[in-house]
Amino acid sequence: MSNTPKKRRNTPRYLTLSRLHFAGPHFEGYVRWLQARNYTKTTISMLTIYLGHWTDWMHGAGYGLSTIHSGYAASVPAFRAMPNYYMRLRSGALFVLFLEEQGIVDPLPKPPSPSERWPILGEFRDWMLRNRGVKDSSLDTYQNILVHLFLVLGDEPEAYSAHAIREFVLGRAGMHGLAHARMTVTATRAYLRFLIATGRCPAGRDQAIPNFAGWQLAAVPDFLNDADIARIVAACSGEARLRDRAVILFLVRLGLRASEVANLEFGHIDWRNGRIAIRGGKSRREEWLPLPQEVGEALLAYLDRGRPTLASPRVFVTAQNPMRPMSRFAVNCLVQAALDRAGIQSGRRGSHLLRHSAATAMLRHGVNLAGVGAVLRHRSLSTTMQYAKVDFALLREIAQPWAGEAAC
Repeated sequence: MSNTPKKRRNTPRYLTLSRLHFAGPHFEGYVRWLQARNYTKTTISMLTIYLGHWTDWMHGAGYGLSTIHSGYAASVPAFRAMPNYYMRLRSGALFVLFLEEQGIVDPLPKPPSPSERWPILGEFRDWMLRNRGVKDSSLDTYQNILVHLFLVLGDEPEAYSAHAIREFVLGRAGMHGLAHARMTVTATRAYLRFLIATGRCPAGRDQAIPNFAGWQLAAVPDFLNDADIARIVAACSGEARLRDRAVILFLVRLGLRASEVANLEFGHIDWRNGRIAIRGGKSRREEWLPLPQEVGEALLAYLDRGRPTLASPRVFVTAQNPMRPMSRFAVNCLVQAALDRAGIQSGRRGSHLLRHSAATAMLRHGVNLAGVGAVLRHRSLSTTMQYAKVDFALLREIAQPWAGEAAC
C-alpha cells in the first residue's frame, strides 16, 4: 500500500464540481478568495454548499456567466420562499463579486452618487467640514434632505425664492414628525448659508425658512436605571461576548458615542496612566478620559482572548466574517441585540440610550452637572442640564405646592 498522503480536496464531499455548472471552473479560486478575506472554514463550507443550490437554480432557469447579473436579480424573489434563503442568496452575491474582482465578468455600472449627480452637494459637504466642523454622520442626514430639495426645486440657486423654500420645508414637515421637521430646517438653512457665503444666493434668504415651535430641552431623556444597566451588562457575559461586554461598558460607564467606540485605536489607550484619548467627537478636539477598572479589565479580556488576529489599528472588529473594524452602525446593532437579550423595552434603542444612562447614573451617585458635562464633553452646560430632570426624588423635594385655589 502506498504511503503517499492523499491531496486534500477543497470541495466538500457532498458537493461535486459538476453540480456547480458554470461556477465549477472558478471554484478553487473562489475558495482562495474567501480564505484571503478571513472567512472561517465552517463559513466557507456553508457558502460553497449553498453556492451549489444557487447555481442549480441558475442552470435550471437558463442563466450562465454571460447573464449572471440578471440571473441573480431573478433569483432573489424565487429564493425568498425557500428555507435559509439568506445564505443561498449571499453565496450567489459573493460569487458574483468574486467574478467581478477577477475580471471574469463585467460589473454592473453603479448609479451615480448624490455628489456625482449634483456636484454642488459635494462642494457643500467640503465647505461644512472645513468651515463648520460638522461630522460626516450629520452631513449624511443633511444629504438625504437636500436630495429631496433638489428633486423638488432643482439644483439651480436662482430657483430658490423665499416662497419656494417655505413651501418645500412646510411640505416635507407635513410628512414627518416634529424632530424631522426641525432637522429639515437645520439642513436647508445650512445649505442656504453655504450658497450665500459662496455668492450664489442673496443675503438673508436663509431667513425665509420658518421655525417650528418646541421648548428647548423639554423632553425627559430616555435612560436605564441601575437594575437595567446591570441586566444589559450581564447579558454580555461569557467568553463568546467579551467584545460586547467591553463595548457596552465603554458606552454605559463613560457615555461614549457609537462613533467614538468604533474609532477607538490602540494608540489612544494610555495604559500607564489609566486613561484613553477620545478623538473625532463633535468638538473635534483630543480629550482624555479616565479608564475605570471595570472597563479596563473588560478591554484587556477582549484583547487577550476575544479579538481575532486582524492587522488594524482599530480596537474593536466585527465578530463575523469577513473581519473588519466595527462601524458606528455595527455598535448600534450590538446595543440593540444586548437590549433584546436582557429583555429591556425602551423607546430609544441605540447607543445614545446608554449615553443618557451614563449621565443619569452619575447624577444619581452624586456627581454634579459640571462633572457630568466634563465626562460627556458637552460644549455647553445647558446641554447637560437636561439630565437634572431625571432626579425625580430631588424634584419632589423642591417642588412647591400650588398657591392658588384648588381646581374644581
